[in-house]
Formats: sequence, structure tokens, C-alpha cells
Amino acid sequence: MRRLFGTDGVRGVANTEPMTVETALAMGQAAAYLFRGKNGRHKIVIGKDTRLSGYMFETALSAGICAMGGDVLLVGPMPTPGIAFLTKSMRADAGVVISASHNPYPDNGIKFFGRDGFKLPDDVESRIEGLMYGEHLKEYRPPSPQIGKAQRIDDATGRYIVYLKSTFPAHLSLEGLRIVVDCANGAAYRIAPLVFSELGAEVIPVGVSPNGVNINDQCGSLNPEVVSAKVKDARADLGISLDGDADRVIVVDQKGEIQDGDRIMAICAGEMARKKMLAKNTVVATVMSNIGLELYLKEQKIKLLRAPVGDRYVVEAMRAGKYNFGGEQSGHLIFLDHATTGDGVLAALQLLAVMVESGKNVSELGKGLVVFPQMLHNIRMKRRVPLESMKGLRKAQAEFEKGLGSRGRILVRYSGTEPLLRIMAEGENLAEVEAIVKALGDKAKEESR
Repeated sequence: MRRLFGTDGVRGVANTEPMTVETALAMGQAAAYLFRGKNGRHKIVIGKDTRLSGYMFETALSAGICAMGGDVLLVGPMPTPGIAFLTKSMRADAGVVISASHNPYPDNGIKFFGRDGFKLPDDVESRIEGLMYGEHLKEYRPPSPQIGKAQRIDDATGRYIVYLKSTFPAHLSLEGLRIVVDCANGAAYRIAPLVFSELGAEVIPVGVSPNGVNINDQCGSLNPEVVSAKVKDARADLGISLDGDADRVIVVDQKGEIQDGDRIMAICAGEMARKKMLAKNTVVATVMSNIGLELYLKEQKIKLLRAPVGDRYVVEAMRAGKYNFGGEQSGHLIFLDHATTGDGVLAALQLLAVMVESGKNVSELGKGLVVFPQMLHNIRMKRRVPLESMKGLRKAQAEFEKGLGSRGRILVRYSGTEPLLRIMAEGENLAEVEAIVKALGDKAKEESR
């Protein structure tokens, strides 16, 4: 059983187990050993978001990698998808991201990309854990002359900006568009505004003053109402709300209405299908995507496949089935023809391309999608009680599912990154959905005592 890695790397409160300097040092050593190249020296890219603790983990990881003979390429604050891109483009042996994504600033996390720019599969993460907690890692230390070195890559930001702009159709421009861009005081605070403005848009930036402790604080994709208010106030054409590591995006239309990843998938999948660019006419979403998306795509003769929650599982399903588009309701959108992981800025550019080419705004483009009432209740658990042992909860869930039939769904699962039990229900009647979520939540609390 894995001790450290969740659905998206290792995550927790900084300076508290497991997110300690000791863990980062050992993780750097294990990764450097595991990803060592076949010939000569090997190199690993390290990037981070804007959390204060990022300095601490960056130093510890670098020390671990150098101690095992690896060279470190430091790129500083950089979106998670930027690390995936740089790892592959710089022919590095691996990439490391120091970020807790949308979590508050006291948290931090570490996740890895392979040399192909994809997140690591579970078995490779398990091998890293095995090395960290095994007895033999210290035996693999190289002699002193073979210790690695670290260096800053000063033009990493420019490289990523050029790449992002290259994914926007060359014959189109954002001139004439006014866009509000909320960077969550996170990793994209310098990059995102430049990308949209260099393509011609008038950019109104929000959340671009990180101080180490304000990432995701009253801004970003978990607080899209901030951008909504700004869009209405500035009469903007679109609002773009990124999370702390900019791998997800929520948008706001010109009316100030918040549109999640399901809406973006509906718009982009429809356009890709129209241009015959949607592989196998299929979209890969997760179990959390609204049933309304499934019904909408069905009307467009587009198939929807559901993967477990987590963009890495969406990507795995896409690669296994040779599909090229997928994502999550939370705003991870994966355009596999352009990128190897969710990229908030890149996804916003693809949506803007549809807007510019069609001459329509987001509210017009996505009006065919009818979102069913969906309720999500998160219960903080003192202990992780196996769901199969909560028989009362399971029985109640089955009875409610029978009542909803094919026009609704219930999902009960544990979070992969936090000690939360997540209960989701959706159906045509909001009052019914609310009652179901409350009843199941009460049952879970009762059976976890």
C-alpha cells in the first residue's frame, strides 16, 4: 500500500509529515536514482508555485538530486503544465513540480513528470516510495567527483509563453477582446497576462501580486465570483480564472455567468467534432462531470467516457483509447494534440479560438447544455473508514439511485489529496438532490463514529 502518493503526487501541510524537508530530500534522491539516464549525466527540471515553503522544498529536492549525481534545472515559479512542457522540450530525464495546486498556502505538494512530459503512473510512484523507505538508497550515492550541480534557466518563462501562443491558430487574433485574467497569485502570475496581451487582447489582470502567503486567497478558480464581478464592472468579453498552479481554468461569460469545465468541454468538443478533429468522436471526462454534459454530447453524436477523478486518470484513459480531448468539471482540460497534461491557459486559448472564429460569445456557444442540479458535500473524516464496510450508507445509496433512474447519479468517494469523504448527487429536482446528499452525509457520519 502506498504511503505518500495520492491522486496527484504528495500533498500536505508544509513542515508537517509527510511534507517535510526530510521527505523532499529523500524523494529527490530516489527520483534521481530512478530517472538516471543510460549514458552520462542526467538532469531534472524543478519548478514551483508562489508559496513561501517552495524555497525550502526546492532546496531540499535539489540537494537530494545532486547527491545522487543528477543535475538540476531550476525554473522558479512556473505553472504545472509548463514543467511538463519544459521537461520534454529540454530533453530532461524528469520534471518536478512543487505545488499544492488549489489548496491554501500552508499546504504544499510534490509531483513528478516523466521525460515524455506525462505524469507518472502509479507503479513508478510506488518505486519511488520503495527507494525512499528502503535500506539501499545510500549505497547508490556516487563518489564525490560525480556529485551533480544546479543551475537557473533564465529563459524558461519565455520558452513557455512562445509555446502557449503557438497553440492558438496563426490566422486568428485576440484584438478587440477585453479579458479579465485571475492568476490566483500563483504560478502563472507573470505568464498568463503576457500570453493573452501579446495575442492582441486588452487584459485586466487580477491576482498577480504573490507574496508567499496569498496564493488562492480570495481569488483564482475556487473563487470565480471575483472575476465575475470584474467582468461585469469592466464590461469584458470573457473572464479567465486559474488556480494556484494554473493547470485548471474556470471561465466567466460576458454576462458574468460562471462556466465550469463541463461547459468548456461541450463547446470545444462540438467544434472539434465539426472540424473532424475529435479522435473517435469521443470525449473523456470523469465520474464528476454533470449528466447534462453526457446528454448534450449524445445529441451531438459524441461519445462520453468517464474516468476516475483526477486529470492523470483522464490522460491515462485518453492514451489507452487514443482519444485526444478530455477533462474535468473542475477545469482540468487536456488537449492531447498540444499538451500532455491539463493546462489552464492553453485551454482558455482553445476556447477563445472558437469564440473568435465563430464570432459568438461563450453564453451563445454553450446554450445547448442543460446542467442538472448537482450537490457536492465534503465531510472531513477523522479516520478513513472503508466504504464497503459502511453498509448502511451503501444501502441508502442504492435506494436513492433506484429512485433517480437514468436521469440522475450518486457518487460517494474519498478525496485523493485531502481527508475528505465526498458525496455527490445530481438529478432533475434540486430539492430531491439536496435531500439525498444530506441523508447520505448523516449516514456516513453515523457510521464513521
